[in-house]
Amino acid sequence: MTQISLTFPDGNSRDYARGVTALEVAQSIAPSLAKAAISASIDGKHWDLQWPIESDAEIAIHTMKDDAQALELIRHDFAHVMARAVQKLWPEVKVTIGPVIENGWFYDFDRDDPFTPEDLGAIEKEMKAIINERDLVKTEVWDRSRAIEHYIRKNEPFKVELIEAIPGDEPLRMYWHGHWQDLCRGPHLQHTGQLPADAFKLMSVAGAYWRGDHTKKQLQRIYGVAFKNRDDLKAHLTMLEEAAKRDHRKLGREMELFHLQEEAPGMVFWHPNGWTIYRELEDYMRRRLRKAGYKEIKTPQVVDRILWERSGHWEAYRENMFIVEVDEEGAKEKRINALKPMNCPCHVQVYNQGLKSYRDLPLRLAEFGSCHRYESSGSMHGLMRVRGFVQDDAHIFCTEDQIEEECANFIGLLSSIYKDLGFTKFDVKLSTRPDVRVGSDEIWDKAEAALENAVRKVTNDYEVDPGEGAFYGPKLDFKLTDAIGREWQCGTFQADFNLPVRLGAEYVGEDGAKHRPVMLHRAILGSFERFIGILIENYAGKMPFWLAPRQVVVASIVSDADPYVNEVVARLRDAGIRAEADTRNEKINYKVREHSVGKVPVILAIGMKEVTERSVSVRRLGETRTETETLEDIVAQLTRESSPPDLPTN
Repeated sequence: MTQISLTFPDGNSRDYARGVTALEVAQSIAPSLAKAAISASIDGKHWDLQWPIESDAEIAIHTMKDDAQALELIRHDFAHVMARAVQKLWPEVKVTIGPVIENGWFYDFDRDDPFTPEDLGAIEKEMKAIINERDLVKTEVWDRSRAIEHYIRKNEPFKVELIEAIPGDEPLRMYWHGHWQDLCRGPHLQHTGQLPADAFKLMSVAGAYWRGDHTKKQLQRIYGVAFKNRDDLKAHLTMLEEAAKRDHRKLGREMELFHLQEEAPGMVFWHPNGWTIYRELEDYMRRRLRKAGYKEIKTPQVVDRILWERSGHWEAYRENMFIVEVDEEGAKEKRINALKPMNCPCHVQVYNQGLKSYRDLPLRLAEFGSCHRYESSGSMHGLMRVRGFVQDDAHIFCTEDQIEEECANFIGLLSSIYKDLGFTKFDVKLSTRPDVRVGSDEIWDKAEAALENAVRKVTNDYEVDPGEGAFYGPKLDFKLTDAIGREWQCGTFQADFNLPVRLGAEYVGEDGAKHRPVMLHRAILGSFERFIGILIENYAGKMPFWLAPRQVVVASIVSDADPYVNEVVARLRDAGIRAEADTRNEKINYKVREHSVGKVPVILAIGMKEVTERSVSVRRLGETRTETETLEDIVAQLTRESSPPDLPTN
């Protein structure tokens, strides 16, 4: 019998018969390990304990202590157990696919009647019963014809279609627990009893087209979440409750910031309060960029398809572009334009005007550029994903030797801006060269080394994502963490060797010859719309004073105080503070409650006592106590607080 050598994480090796399973390997080490094992890694690939190992390899046995593998299997197995429970309760239901997603899974079903909240409760109960049965998970490899015949006999047309869509004639893997069976690549747990019965919850039902095609049948998608233990599940559900309270769409209505409507899907209608936040943020970013040596430009929103063809976007991105056809006078055919989905090709056009020397580099061109991208209706979500948005976009044209310094400067700028905006933690991911790419290995070596060296000057805590760079160059992605622990990918820094070539960008070097600049794509916020959505949720609507759209409300307690209320408002406005009067004939507690819902940071209450003393009663958002301040002191205090973080306070 042929022997193979398996090498363990500690460096030791053992010989086994070819075709040995990972479970048998675990048993050879210790029966307790075999009992606790859930899967293995074979040469870095996640491996089912039942799959045979056919050649020399590195092996690691996984247990529930290995978070990544454990969570993948738990969520995958829960998808199968849920599908089994659904078909036990409603045998006529047809099953489709059930992949693992972040924090859980979903499974799509073909059922005439919609699932109800009561149905979800019944499914959960049946799932727990299946777990308690501790059915062994078994797997077999079938040929295609046998699998198709099996699913035709079972009247599972979606499975038949899936098999027919799998290219080639490779064998198909089938999985069972108990009598229930599914087509699946695996891997899976040893038995259903390894699932934590108290660590999952079915969350919701949504519609979903089969294979994402709106021309095909609409199915019902059940979402679930699962974790290793009850405490982790509880923490996740608590986070979701907190996230719901912070939902920017809800707060947007309460604070009168923006709205969206069907006549302009994915386009934001900014209200005065929301536009105030937008402009304050834009002004802040403009000051920061100017100080960092950027030159602001403005480029057209509608651009002829010729430029998009030259840049490569027409071929690669056309389905996401808004096309504008114009009947030009005297032209034989319509002129085809597109609303720009990104700013990059237009920035190269600005760069190309006039001869550039190495002495002009680096040249940093920034634009708050309006872009439009066709996003599917199902993917849009408030401000977080829209069709019309503004990027805090900039492109740096530089030499290869300048990449590292420009990257380091950018990371310093980004970290400072994030800190100013209330985000002290962010993660960095370095994506390196993909298999399909442009540029020589020498240039890629230099670009990747430059980005990595720049990151190391700021932090050693970064992740390398091999092969996930853009085809034109490596990139850095920056994920910030909000107040409740969620990550948001916002900033990016990309080295591009392709677009300057395609669009003819050049500079004259020290040697007098023409050279291609490197084009560095970079953004910090990503888009103003999405970042404002993140800010709203991070602060639960309680924006920093300098960003708050309504900074101060001066409210009268009695009508005789109205003249002094107006005087206080005028003093605050003269100091540059966004203040407004509330002299309505309502009780002060009603006014305070209403403005607190609107997330006004400071409410100044004025009665006859305050009129006499020329003072104000100060109440801050989220506090129950009040303080009395003189008019002069509160104006000076709020003036200091209203200063943006990049400007000196008086």
